[in-house]
Amino acid sequence: MTKTKKKNSPRRRELDGVFLLKLVLYVLLGSMWLKISHGDMVRLPIPIGLAMGLVFTSHEHFQIDRKIEYAVLLIAMLIGYLAPYGLYIYLN
Repeated sequence: MTKTKKKNSPRRRELDGVFLLKLVLYVLLGSMWLKISHGDMVRLPIPIGLAMGLVFTSHEHFQIDRKIEYAVLLIAMLIGYLAPYGLYIYLN
């Protein structure tokens, strides 16, 4: 019997700090909304951060944790909708 050597292709792993930085980026992006209002009432909220985050996630080099990134974007989107920050456009 002869032993064969397995060739392990070098897998590129991202560091924990890079993963944490990406999560912070997705939280900031996902919470961004464009809120167009007329008077005191918000007429049209548009989740621009979610759209940009989905573009970044789809072009991600490391595609292992894509489901986690989608979940972080969605939770940040819901928090950003309720929070009083974002881009506001007031129409008169």
